[in-house]
Amino acid sequence: MHLTILVGTMTGTAELVAEEIRDTVESGGHQVDVKLMDGLDASAIQSDGIYLIVTSTYGQGDIPDNTRTLMESLQHTRPDLSRVRYGIFALGDRTYAATFCLGGKQFDEILRDLGAQRVGEMLMHDASAGTMPEEVALEWIADWMTRLEESTA
Repeated sequence: MHLTILVGTMTGTAELVAEEIRDTVESGGHQVDVKLMDGLDASAIQSDGIYLIVTSTYGQGDIPDNTRTLMESLQHTRPDLSRVRYGIFALGDRTYAATFCLGGKQFDEILRDLGAQRVGEMLMHDASAGTMPEEVALEWIADWMTRLEESTA
């Protein structure tokens, strides 16, 4: 199985989480590419691929700067993603309840609108919870990979 992890980050935390996930998934015998979303457009999402979006939220619930081109391209070109399977690991802070993990929620919304099939539930990490996002990611990814494998059987 080949997994592409697309990373939206302002401070590097999401990239660290993605690298930890990559190492764990690769140790299970799968191929994983980690790509920062910098400059990517809708063509970065192949019609039959498997993707994990790892993204933060910043400002007033905004997506990270490096994700804007991809988001806008998806919104404007509206590709058919009905054969795409994906998951979302969103980083946020519940202190900002109205915008908590909105970056991840925005990606979930556009991918679903374009027909992509989300595997499992979106993980929304809360920075104010006192847990390290990479540790939470390692617990979550095992279940997510099991669900992904079941969805391909």
